[in-house]
Amino acid sequence: MDGKETLHPGPPSTCSPQAGGLVVGNVNHHSIELSWESLESPGRQGLLETWTQYTLEQEDLRKHTFITIYCGYGTELTVEGLEPSTTYRFRLKTSHATGETILTSAMSFQTADEPVTGKKVHQAVLMNDEDKLIEMLQSKAAYPATNVPNRIGYTPMMVAAMKGFSKLVKILVKHGADVNIMTSSGKTSLMLACFSGHLDIVKYLRENGANWSSQDKAGCTALHWAVDGGHLAVLKHMIQDGCEVDARDNVSFWTPLMRVSAIRGDAAVASLLVKAGAGVNLMDRDDKTPLMIASLNNHEDLVKLLLENGADCGIQTKFGKSAIDMAKAFKRKSIIHLLEGHGSQ
Repeated sequence: MDGKETLHPGPPSTCSPQAGGLVVGNVNHHSIELSWESLESPGRQGLLETWTQYTLEQEDLRKHTFITIYCGYGTELTVEGLEPSTTYRFRLKTSHATGETILTSAMSFQTADEPVTGKKVHQAVLMNDEDKLIEMLQSKAAYPATNVPNRIGYTPMMVAAMKGFSKLVKILVKHGADVNIMTSSGKTSLMLACFSGHLDIVKYLRENGANWSSQDKAGCTALHWAVDGGHLAVLKHMIQDGCEVDARDNVSFWTPLMRVSAIRGDAAVASLLVKAGAGVNLMDRDDKTPLMIASLNNHEDLVKLLLENGADCGIQTKFGKSAIDMAKAFKRKSIIHLLEGHGSQ
């Protein structure tokens, strides 16, 4: 039924123009709802061939031709797939069973402006464009977009917090961004700011309701993420601000001290935790202590620090293995020397 018709006036007796005919309904940035009045009673009867047929045509603005987009017996159509803020022209052809055809004059309808979308907000954040972000967020339709995740699940706030865009973080909070919203894996803006080392953003998020106790799906808190990042200034502030230094994840039951013992081996980070009261002899799910974990991962400076701060070399797992047994199993010669020198049997 689709086809193209060049604008040539037909004979008045068979195709006479008639003003009006189309009524616009709901309009958004990509669709226009059109309807027209039926010339027959609602309960039409008789053969289909006796019914009045309607053909809705849309103008191709480049070719100045009309294209049939609907042909049938209905009295409404939502035209979709349109461009925002664009004027479109339509006309309606009414074909009676008698052979008479009535063609309305072309009528113009405009789509709405494109609403603020999460994608556009993300683009402004990635470009660190304060003016553009403010302009978009002042739209009444903007609120949901402040919390819309990108394809990897990060909201605009999370991206700004991770990249250190302090002014954008403040703009987003002012326009309703949720500081405690989580990704599907449970990460928060505060966790990302702590990991990335942006102390000013960490402080601002805390002032606006972000909390230290939130855990991701693995049970890690912001402090676990902070020790992974290794930014001492952030860690000092977190400890001073009262975050729990021995919070455990729900996978390995690791505290932040255990985590740094396993991953970074950063003695400076560990020192801050120990001075804040982190348990040097706590045990994880497998009965391993921070000393055992550090020994397994060959973190020599961290082993020294733990020994100097009361780590017990004699603690054994349920399988009877101590830190020195683990060091020997993995041939950690320098670690073995440290442990033996500390009096381990």
